[in-house]
Amino acid sequence: MPAAEIPFESDGGRVIRGAIFDVDGTLLDSMGIWDTIGEDYLRSLGYEPREKLNERFRTMSLPEAAAYYISEYGVPLTAEEICRQVNARIERFYREEAALKFGAADFIKRLYDAGVKLAIATATDDFLVEAALRRCGVMEYFSALVTCTHVNQGKDRPDVYRAAMARIGTGREDTVIFEDSLKALRTARDDGFYTVGVFDPFERDQAGVQALAHIYLKNYSDWEEFRKFALT
Repeated sequence: MPAAEIPFESDGGRVIRGAIFDVDGTLLDSMGIWDTIGEDYLRSLGYEPREKLNERFRTMSLPEAAAYYISEYGVPLTAEEICRQVNARIERFYREEAALKFGAADFIKRLYDAGVKLAIATATDDFLVEAALRRCGVMEYFSALVTCTHVNQGKDRPDVYRAAMARIGTGREDTVIFEDSLKALRTARDDGFYTVGVFDPFERDQAGVQALAHIYLKNYSDWEEFRKFALT
């Protein structure tokens, strides 16, 4: 149980009872694997990419990417084998390597100790998220983990945030969403949530993130900046 069963109140007077965190790029410094795995996997098979595969694969599903490896590079594996091998590389990364972003562990604990209910809303598979956050020592602080798969919707819709909020029993007026993605921040804000934009170098439009989020954190050591949180 938290050390203090009281709501967090920012210096700006905003009472925060719930906080919902994205994972990749927000809590975990993990966007790199998604940005490079297409080319890294091909090189592991002994093939050198002839193009910027990572950019091409951004719009493809994994089965589509597997079919592309076969048709364009002649990879002598079935699509099922390729998908299995790629998924194994991703799982190993989350289980063994993915690290929290700087200051995140202390930030989460401070919220928890203040009585804020914490939840996760992510597009990543729940077993990967849980494995990484348990290894990093922070999973115990979260009372809910909701994925886009659970709600059958991506973050272009607010369903995953609404489901996470329902799980922790808070309301929009006292719940804040932490996200690194401009697209996801827009979805959350348009649905009436208070938002915190978290810097991640893989989100290219940082000016857009700063403009859209109610508060912008360069990293989680900016606790005092968060305390001044207020909707303007």
